[in-house]
Amino acid sequence: MSLTDSSGSDGRSLVHKVYEYLRDGIIEGELPPGTRLLERELSERLDVSRIPIREALPQLEAEGLITTLPRRGSMVTQLTLRDIDELFSVRTSLEVLAARLASGQAAERASALLSPAFARAELATDEGRQPEIAAANAAFHEAIVRLSGSRLLNSMMAPISARVRWLFRLTSDRDPGVLCTEHRELYEAICAGDTELAASLAFVHVERGRRPSLESLAGVLPAGTDPGEEDGLG
Repeated sequence: MSLTDSSGSDGRSLVHKVYEYLRDGIIEGELPPGTRLLERELSERLDVSRIPIREALPQLEAEGLITTLPRRGSMVTQLTLRDIDELFSVRTSLEVLAARLASGQAAERASALLSPAFARAELATDEGRQPEIAAANAAFHEAIVRLSGSRLLNSMMAPISARVRWLFRLTSDRDPGVLCTEHRELYEAICAGDTELAASLAFVHVERGRRPSLESLAGVLPAGTDPGEEDGLG
């Protein structure tokens, strides 16, 4: 496989291509937890120099997708149940705020930004296309954050967006029809400018997924360390 762009794209876009390739590989399970990301092997596989690989790895680490250990290099992070539970807690706070702020935007702007994202998720659900459903649902949530208009909120959500996509892929066995219905209700509340309803629906939507997600992953992911134990990723 080669990521080299014959059209003469600059180095930054090549770095982004490497980043997207590795990110998608991790999220879709093609690069499972514990996989070592060796620059030499990746360079040969992708037909690029080591430089764009070296520049893409820190972004993946900032998003929690990989872990770099002394003398062992970079490897795909092993998510734990504790990581998933913490992710839900962060989402509950930030996505509720995003829904509240998004509902304060003009109806025309809200519809213009959210309609394509929701339509994509709805179509994927209707056609039963996996993993498109997970990716489209994640994109819908990201669109709400963008619609909020808060640069600080967007910057806070950016590092965890990939982990949210990872979570959606890991829990793709949840009923997509139920999720689509909840998304429609949230979409309509935001476009109607109903702030309290939008915030309430966002809270219920996120929290409703916590227990079934943890239960479905209980036999898949390790428990992780308890608060107060050694620092580091799970």
